[in-house]
Amino acid sequence: MSTYLSAENLGHSFHDNWLFKNVTIGINRGRRVALVGINGAGKSTLLKLLAGSIKPIEGKVVQSKDLNLGYLEQDPGFKDAVTISDYIFHADDIQQQLIRKYEELLENDTDNAKAIEQVMEEMSNINAWEYEYKIKTILGRLDIHHLNQPIKTLSGGQKKRLALAKLLIEDPDLYILDEPTNHLDIDTIEWLEKLLTDGSKTILMVTHDRYFLDNVCNEILEIDRGKIVPYNGSYGYYLEKKAERESADEAAFQKNSNLLRKELEWMRRQPQARGTKSKARIDAYYDLEEKTKNGGPNQKVELSVKTARQGNKIMEMNHLYKGFNGQTFIEDFSYVFKKGDRIGLAGKNGTGKSTLLNLITGSLQPDKGTIDRGETTVIGYFHQSGIVFKEDERVIDIVKNVAEFITMADGKMISASALLTLFLFPPAKQYGFISKLSGGEKKRLQLMSILMKNPNFLILDEPTNDLDIDTLNVLEEFLTNYSGILMMVSHDRYLLDKLTDQLFIMEGNGKVKIYNGNYSSYRVELEESKQLAKKSVPTESPKPKEVKKGKLNFKEAKELETLEKEIAQIEKEIALNTEKLNKTGINPAELDLLLAAISKLNSTLDEKSFRWIELTELNNA
Repeated sequence: MSTYLSAENLGHSFHDNWLFKNVTIGINRGRRVALVGINGAGKSTLLKLLAGSIKPIEGKVVQSKDLNLGYLEQDPGFKDAVTISDYIFHADDIQQQLIRKYEELLENDTDNAKAIEQVMEEMSNINAWEYEYKIKTILGRLDIHHLNQPIKTLSGGQKKRLALAKLLIEDPDLYILDEPTNHLDIDTIEWLEKLLTDGSKTILMVTHDRYFLDNVCNEILEIDRGKIVPYNGSYGYYLEKKAERESADEAAFQKNSNLLRKELEWMRRQPQARGTKSKARIDAYYDLEEKTKNGGPNQKVELSVKTARQGNKIMEMNHLYKGFNGQTFIEDFSYVFKKGDRIGLAGKNGTGKSTLLNLITGSLQPDKGTIDRGETTVIGYFHQSGIVFKEDERVIDIVKNVAEFITMADGKMISASALLTLFLFPPAKQYGFISKLSGGEKKRLQLMSILMKNPNFLILDEPTNDLDIDTLNVLEEFLTNYSGILMMVSHDRYLLDKLTDQLFIMEGNGKVKIYNGNYSSYRVELEESKQLAKKSVPTESPKPKEVKKGKLNFKEAKELETLEKEIAQIEKEIALNTEKLNKTGINPAELDLLLAAISKLNSTLDEKSFRWIELTELNNA
């Protein structure tokens, strides 16, 4: 198995604080590797070192010859690109430049029939239509439509999706991905999963999305106290083996600590000038000291705060309407919240999830309808935009601005400083500036400042962004036992499944569907509905029909013509593979390859057939 990338004895530090030392890694072709570890362990830094965007202080990174490496950063840069087209399309790629010209003509100059026909002919001459379809599909799925839009006008989420789109279009030998699911809705995440697991892609990524991690990766590397610990298996296997290792580490730590205490007493009893001390024993003492210095069990965040008393009346929403700029996001929606409600908000980006949350919190007023909030209802809103802070503000000031002392779940009062320590902010960090915190630490501080207010109606808008998996596990444990109303927007399917038992599904155009069940149950029902719909569609192959140019535009007419040829070719390939499958003496490896090929071809055939029917109906309307 060829090695695409290797790192030898890597070491890197910031401000004299070593993230890791003597790290050695090899990324082999076809492996899909997840890098995990707590916030601040150095995951993003290690990705930057391996991608070559920064140089290591110690050690070296070696790439295989002619390796095409693609790197998706958390906060991507766009160099000199001004528009989306500038960034997506390479100036020296003839196919891409023709596709760019064609797409821009369709978007900005649809009446220029001569120019469109000419570029279509040029694309046919170099067989660019399949590539154009791939580019169009990727951009569409990532909600990128206006190629002339200046990059500087894009939001942070749009920029991340644009960088991901470019990477997927280029399809590098090695994908290095830092939080690829951030700013994607669940449908797009599931599409991305299929894309990354199709074929034998080589991937190294950091993600907090456990379903995504489990479905995509077959190997896990954990950064733990500056060392890399490998696990060859799924996320479930990693959790099992990590628990076993931590149990053994804790036992060893306790044993070493007891032995160190005895050795320390022995060292103190020895006169300074005596030269008869056992050198071996002194060396053993220093070795033990090193093992126990950073070798204890990892600290964990402790979430435990009081919840305000909740009355019988919580909140009633009656016939709500809300829209912006002529677009309706909420239309005639009513709901009465009851004790024990645990609700997830699902739906594509831009369907009104944040609008509904802002109506509930009172930061937006409905165009029509009423919201009647109970007198005892205390809302805590964890917003995805994070904390707004001053550069010179210290961590402890944020907490003291809420309260000097906080009531915990057991009724005890603790100081702001003690609470910060429970949330893994040691004194040195408490008096440091907020601007120096990592993204995950800022989110943790935001969550803490919200929980201090003892809310009994907790709203979480994308709480998983920038939090490490260990902190997420603690957050889940807290939310599982949380007695108030829980309402959550998240693209993390694992979190939705574990913490919610009801969904508000934003279907678009103001429609909100109430579904009783978790996200996985909803997806199963949705898939069953799709299968039933497929059965109702005629199974015979579509027959070519004459394209009437008056009903379809140039692009659609050409697509319909191309689809007819593609469908015929796919059917021929399915028949050939099925014929091979029926031969005797086929070995198991070849059998697996054939079955996978037939499955993929059938899926592509379904997709193209549905599109053919759609265009044909449009043409004959």
